[in-house]
Amino acid sequence: MKFLYIVDHFAPFPISEYGGVWNVIAENDDECFDLISEHDNEDNVESYGRLRENIMKSNKFALHDEEESRVVDSFLT
Repeated sequence: MKFLYIVDHFAPFPISEYGGVWNVIAENDDECFDLISEHDNEDNVESYGRLRENIMKSNKFALHDEEESRVVDSFLT
């Protein structure tokens, strides 16, 4: 079963002024982390400890149809 994750993601200035939100389809928290870090700005590695916490606290919605694991959308300010 896969889930739609709605994840707050901090990104420090000057990469982002406030951070953003990632919408990700993944089987579990680890796959969600891997997908975000794969698509994230390389300069943001320092905030990945917080990213793991945010994934664990994120809203997760079970998907009924089989979907490909992927980043659906992201918005960074």
